[in-house]
Amino acid sequence: MVKPLPLVLAGAIALLSGCTIPLAQGDRPILQETTVSDAAFSYDGYATVLQTYVNADGLVDYPALQANPQLLKAFIEQLGAVSPDTYSSWSESDKIAFLINAYNAITLESIINQNPLKGSIKDIFGVWNFQKHRLKGESVTLDKIEHEILRKEFQEPRIHAALVCAAISCPPLRQEPYIGERLNQQLDDQSQKWLSSAHGLQIDREQNQVLISAIFDWFGDDWKPQYANETQFTGSPKDRAALNFISNYVSPEDKAYLSAGNYKLGYLNYDWSLNKQ
Repeated sequence: MVKPLPLVLAGAIALLSGCTIPLAQGDRPILQETTVSDAAFSYDGYATVLQTYVNADGLVDYPALQANPQLLKAFIEQLGAVSPDTYSSWSESDKIAFLINAYNAITLESIINQNPLKGSIKDIFGVWNFQKHRLKGESVTLDKIEHEILRKEFQEPRIHAALVCAAISCPPLRQEPYIGERLNQQLDDQSQKWLSSAHGLQIDREQNQVLISAIFDWFGDDWKPQYANETQFTGSPKDRAALNFISNYVSPEDKAYLSAGNYKLGYLNYDWSLNKQ
Protein backbone atom coordinates (compact mmCIF):
# COMPACT_ATOMS: atom_id res chain seq x y z
CA MET A 1 0.00 0.00 0.00
CA VAL A 2 1.39 3.37 -0.98
CA LYS A 3 1.02 6.15 1.57
CA PRO A 4 1.90 9.84 1.24
CA LEU A 5 4.95 10.93 3.17
CA PRO A 6 4.78 13.79 5.69
CA LEU A 7 5.72 17.06 4.00
CA VAL A 8 8.99 17.44 5.93
CA LEU A 9 10.10 13.90 5.13
CA ALA A 10 8.92 14.19 1.52
CA GLY A 11 10.87 17.41 1.12
CA ALA A 12 14.02 15.82 2.54
CA ILE A 13 13.73 12.87 0.17
CA ALA A 14 13.16 15.22 -2.76
CA LEU A 15 16.35 17.10 -1.88
CA LEU A 16 18.28 13.83 -1.94
CA SER A 17 16.68 12.56 -5.12
CA GLY A 18 19.53 13.65 -7.40
CA CYS A 19 17.27 15.53 -9.77
CA THR A 20 19.25 18.02 -11.84
CA ILE A 21 16.49 20.61 -12.33
CA PRO A 22 17.29 23.63 -10.12
CA LEU A 23 14.54 25.11 -7.98
CA ALA A 24 14.77 28.48 -9.67
CA GLN A 25 13.32 27.07 -12.87
CA GLY A 26 10.05 26.41 -11.05
CA ASP A 27 9.69 29.99 -9.83
CA ARG A 28 7.90 32.69 -11.76
CA PRO A 29 8.65 36.41 -11.74
CA ILE A 30 6.19 38.40 -9.67
CA LEU A 31 4.58 41.04 -11.86
CA GLN A 32 2.29 42.91 -9.52
CA GLU A 33 1.29 45.50 -12.08
CA THR A 34 -0.16 42.95 -14.54
CA THR A 35 -3.67 41.74 -13.74
CA VAL A 36 -6.51 40.06 -15.57
CA SER A 37 -10.07 41.19 -14.93
CA ASP A 38 -13.00 38.82 -14.53
CA ALA A 39 -14.18 39.70 -18.05
CA ALA A 40 -10.76 39.15 -19.63
CA PHE A 41 -10.00 35.76 -18.06
CA SER A 42 -10.68 32.86 -20.42
CA TYR A 43 -10.25 29.10 -20.51
CA ASP A 44 -10.30 29.03 -24.32
CA GLY A 45 -6.58 28.45 -24.79
CA TYR A 46 -6.46 25.78 -22.10
CA ALA A 47 -9.49 24.08 -23.67
CA THR A 48 -7.60 23.86 -26.96
CA VAL A 49 -4.63 22.30 -25.17
CA LEU A 50 -6.80 19.62 -23.58
CA GLN A 51 -8.69 18.87 -26.79
CA THR A 52 -5.46 18.64 -28.79
CA TYR A 53 -3.11 16.70 -26.51
CA VAL A 54 -5.36 14.59 -24.24
CA ASN A 55 -7.06 11.48 -25.60
CA ALA A 56 -10.39 9.91 -24.64
CA ASP A 57 -8.69 7.80 -21.96
CA GLY A 58 -7.22 10.87 -20.29
CA LEU A 59 -3.66 10.18 -21.45
CA VAL A 60 -1.40 12.97 -22.66
CA ASP A 61 0.78 13.33 -25.76
CA TYR A 62 3.60 14.96 -23.85
CA PRO A 63 6.17 15.09 -26.70
CA ALA A 64 3.70 16.96 -28.93
CA LEU A 65 2.74 19.32 -26.11
CA GLN A 66 6.40 19.88 -25.30
CA ALA A 67 7.00 20.85 -28.93
CA ASN A 68 4.04 23.27 -28.90
CA PRO A 69 3.77 24.71 -25.37
CA GLN A 70 2.70 28.24 -26.27
CA LEU A 71 -1.02 27.99 -25.45
CA LEU A 72 -0.39 26.19 -22.17
CA LYS A 73 2.22 28.69 -21.04
CA ALA A 74 0.03 31.62 -22.05
CA PHE A 75 -2.82 30.18 -19.96
CA ILE A 76 -0.54 29.74 -16.96
CA GLU A 77 0.55 33.36 -17.30
CA GLN A 78 -3.17 34.27 -17.18
CA LEU A 79 -3.54 32.31 -13.95
CA GLY A 80 -0.79 34.36 -12.39
CA ALA A 81 -2.30 37.63 -13.55
CA VAL A 82 -5.71 37.10 -11.94
CA SER A 83 -5.95 39.62 -9.11
CA PRO A 84 -6.97 38.69 -5.55
CA ASP A 85 -10.01 40.97 -5.87
CA THR A 86 -11.15 39.25 -9.05
CA TYR A 87 -10.73 35.82 -7.47
CA SER A 88 -12.59 36.92 -4.33
CA SER A 89 -15.53 38.13 -6.43
CA TRP A 90 -16.12 34.70 -7.95
CA SER A 91 -18.63 32.12 -6.73
CA GLU A 92 -17.43 29.07 -4.83
CA SER A 93 -17.90 26.92 -7.94
CA ASP A 94 -15.86 29.34 -10.05
CA LYS A 95 -13.07 29.29 -7.47
CA ILE A 96 -12.96 25.51 -7.28
CA ALA A 97 -12.94 25.20 -11.07
CA PHE A 98 -10.16 27.78 -11.32
CA LEU A 99 -8.01 25.98 -8.74
CA ILE A 100 -8.50 22.53 -10.29
CA ASN A 101 -7.62 23.88 -13.74
CA ALA A 102 -4.59 25.67 -12.30
CA TYR A 103 -3.34 22.52 -10.59
CA ASN A 104 -3.74 20.38 -13.69
CA ALA A 105 -2.27 22.96 -16.08
CA ILE A 106 0.76 23.63 -13.87
CA THR A 107 1.28 19.87 -13.59
CA LEU A 108 1.30 19.57 -17.38
CA GLU A 109 3.83 22.38 -17.63
CA SER A 110 5.97 20.81 -14.91
CA ILE A 111 6.16 17.61 -16.96
CA ILE A 112 7.03 19.23 -20.31
CA ASN A 113 9.63 21.50 -18.70
CA GLN A 114 11.79 18.38 -18.35
CA ASN A 115 14.08 17.57 -21.26
CA PRO A 116 14.20 14.66 -21.69
CA LEU A 117 10.80 13.86 -20.23
CA LYS A 118 10.88 12.00 -16.92
CA GLY A 119 9.26 8.60 -16.53
CA SER A 120 7.36 9.79 -13.47
CA ILE A 121 6.42 13.10 -11.92
CA LYS A 122 8.11 11.84 -8.74
CA ASP A 123 11.43 12.17 -10.59
CA ILE A 124 11.06 15.96 -10.80
CA PHE A 125 12.83 17.80 -8.01
CA GLY A 126 10.47 19.62 -5.65
CA VAL A 127 7.57 19.49 -8.07
CA TRP A 128 4.91 19.55 -5.35
CA ASN A 129 6.40 21.39 -2.42
CA PHE A 130 9.34 23.53 -3.64
CA GLN A 131 8.65 24.81 -7.15
CA LYS A 132 6.55 27.98 -6.93
CA HIS A 133 4.03 29.47 -9.33
CA ARG A 134 2.09 32.73 -9.48
CA LEU A 135 -1.64 32.34 -8.82
CA LYS A 136 -4.30 34.93 -7.85
CA GLY A 137 -1.74 37.30 -6.39
CA GLU A 138 0.16 34.64 -4.46
CA SER A 139 3.29 32.58 -4.90
CA VAL A 140 2.10 28.99 -4.44
CA THR A 141 3.22 25.40 -4.77
CA LEU A 142 1.09 22.57 -6.10
CA ASP A 143 0.81 21.26 -2.54
CA LYS A 144 -0.54 24.61 -1.39
CA ILE A 145 -3.19 24.63 -4.13
CA GLU A 146 -4.37 21.15 -3.18
CA HIS A 147 -3.91 20.87 0.58
CA GLU A 148 -4.00 24.43 1.91
CA ILE A 149 -6.60 25.96 -0.41
CA LEU A 150 -8.86 23.38 -2.05
CA ARG A 151 -9.02 20.87 0.79
CA LYS A 152 -9.13 23.41 3.61
CA GLU A 153 -11.39 26.10 2.20
CA PHE A 154 -14.02 23.97 0.44
CA GLN A 155 -16.07 20.94 1.49
CA GLU A 156 -15.86 19.19 -1.88
CA PRO A 157 -14.26 15.72 -1.79
CA ARG A 158 -14.91 15.21 -5.51
CA ILE A 159 -11.86 17.38 -6.20
CA HIS A 160 -9.87 14.16 -5.75
CA ALA A 161 -11.52 12.81 -8.91
CA ALA A 162 -10.44 15.91 -10.83
CA LEU A 163 -6.90 16.69 -9.65
CA VAL A 164 -4.47 14.86 -11.94
CA CYS A 165 -0.85 14.49 -10.86
CA ALA A 166 0.32 13.00 -14.19
CA ALA A 167 0.38 9.38 -13.00
CA ILE A 168 -1.27 6.30 -14.48
CA SER A 169 -3.21 5.66 -11.27
CA CYS A 170 -4.52 9.23 -11.13
CA PRO A 171 -8.06 9.90 -12.29
CA PRO A 172 -8.14 10.51 -16.06
CA LEU A 173 -7.40 14.03 -17.26
CA ARG A 174 -10.53 15.58 -18.68
CA GLN A 175 -10.58 16.85 -22.29
CA GLU A 176 -12.18 20.12 -21.21
CA PRO A 177 -11.60 22.70 -18.47
CA TYR A 178 -13.78 22.76 -15.38
CA ILE A 179 -16.30 25.61 -15.51
CA GLY A 180 -18.07 27.04 -12.46
CA GLU A 181 -21.58 26.95 -13.92
CA ARG A 182 -21.19 23.26 -14.87
CA LEU A 183 -18.91 22.16 -12.05
CA ASN A 184 -21.37 19.90 -10.23
CA GLN A 185 -22.19 17.95 -13.40
CA GLN A 186 -18.53 17.77 -14.42
CA LEU A 187 -17.39 16.49 -11.02
CA ASP A 188 -20.14 13.87 -11.01
CA ASP A 189 -19.19 12.75 -14.50
CA GLN A 190 -15.50 12.75 -13.58
CA SER A 191 -16.18 10.65 -10.47
CA GLN A 192 -18.09 8.20 -12.62
CA LYS A 193 -15.22 7.89 -15.09
CA TRP A 194 -12.64 7.46 -12.35
CA LEU A 195 -14.60 4.79 -10.47
CA SER A 196 -15.41 2.97 -13.71
CA SER A 197 -11.71 2.45 -14.31
CA ALA A 198 -9.49 -0.25 -12.85
CA HIS A 199 -7.49 2.48 -11.11
CA GLY A 200 -10.50 3.67 -9.13
CA LEU A 201 -12.41 0.55 -8.15
CA GLN A 202 -12.12 -3.22 -8.57
CA ILE A 203 -14.79 -5.64 -7.34
CA ASP A 204 -13.87 -9.33 -7.34
CA ARG A 205 -16.85 -11.41 -6.24
CA GLU A 206 -14.99 -14.70 -6.70
CA GLN A 207 -12.32 -13.62 -4.24
CA ASN A 208 -14.88 -11.68 -2.19
CA GLN A 209 -12.63 -8.65 -2.36
CA VAL A 210 -13.07 -4.95 -3.10
CA LEU A 211 -10.07 -2.78 -3.94
CA ILE A 212 -10.34 1.01 -4.10
CA SER A 213 -7.90 3.75 -5.06
CA ALA A 214 -5.20 4.59 -2.53
CA ILE A 215 -6.51 8.16 -2.79
CA PHE A 216 -9.33 7.05 -0.47
CA ASP A 217 -6.72 5.90 2.03
CA TRP A 218 -4.62 9.06 1.84
CA PHE A 219 -7.49 11.56 1.85
CA GLY A 220 -10.42 9.49 3.12
CA ASP A 221 -11.16 11.95 5.92
CA ASP A 222 -12.29 14.44 3.25
CA TRP A 223 -15.34 12.26 2.57
CA LYS A 224 -16.33 11.80 6.22
CA PRO A 225 -18.30 15.06 6.74
CA GLN A 226 -20.75 14.16 3.97
CA TYR A 227 -20.64 10.36 3.82
CA ALA A 228 -19.69 8.90 7.22
CA ASN A 229 -23.26 8.80 8.56
CA GLU A 230 -23.94 5.38 7.05
CA THR A 231 -23.79 2.30 9.32
CA GLN A 232 -23.73 -0.08 6.39
CA PHE A 233 -20.63 -0.92 4.34
CA THR A 234 -17.48 -2.25 5.99
CA GLY A 235 -14.30 -1.05 7.65
CA SER A 236 -13.41 2.09 9.59
CA PRO A 237 -15.53 5.28 9.47
CA LYS A 238 -13.14 6.55 6.78
CA ASP A 239 -13.62 3.36 4.74
CA ARG A 240 -17.39 3.43 5.14
CA ALA A 241 -17.51 7.06 4.00
CA ALA A 242 -15.48 6.21 0.90
CA LEU A 243 -17.69 3.20 0.08
CA ASN A 244 -20.83 5.25 0.62
CA PHE A 245 -19.53 7.83 -1.87
CA ILE A 246 -18.45 5.15 -4.36
CA SER A 247 -21.86 3.45 -4.19
CA ASN A 248 -23.41 6.48 -5.91
CA TYR A 249 -21.42 5.76 -9.08
CA VAL A 250 -21.84 2.02 -9.56
CA SER A 251 -24.59 -0.27 -10.85
CA PRO A 252 -27.50 -1.22 -8.53
CA GLU A 253 -26.03 -4.72 -8.26
CA ASP A 254 -22.61 -3.42 -7.25
CA LYS A 255 -24.19 -0.94 -4.82
CA ALA A 256 -26.06 -3.76 -3.08
CA TYR A 257 -22.85 -5.80 -2.89
CA LEU A 258 -20.89 -2.89 -1.43
CA SER A 259 -23.67 -2.09 1.06
CA ALA A 260 -23.79 -5.66 2.36
CA GLY A 261 -20.18 -5.37 3.48
CA ASN A 262 -19.41 -9.09 3.32
CA TYR A 263 -16.04 -8.77 1.61
CA LYS A 264 -12.43 -7.88 2.29
CA LEU A 265 -11.63 -4.23 1.55
CA GLY A 266 -8.18 -3.17 0.37
CA TYR A 267 -6.39 -0.38 -1.48
CA LEU A 268 -4.94 -0.56 -4.96
CA ASN A 269 -1.21 -0.14 -5.50
CA TYR A 270 -0.51 3.29 -6.99
CA ASP A 271 1.25 3.34 -10.34
CA TRP A 272 3.28 6.56 -10.55
CA SER A 273 4.33 6.00 -14.17
CA LEU A 274 3.68 8.96 -16.44
CA ASN A 275 0.13 9.14 -17.84
CA LYS A 276 1.41 9.33 -21.39
CA GLN A 277 -0.16 8.13 -24.63
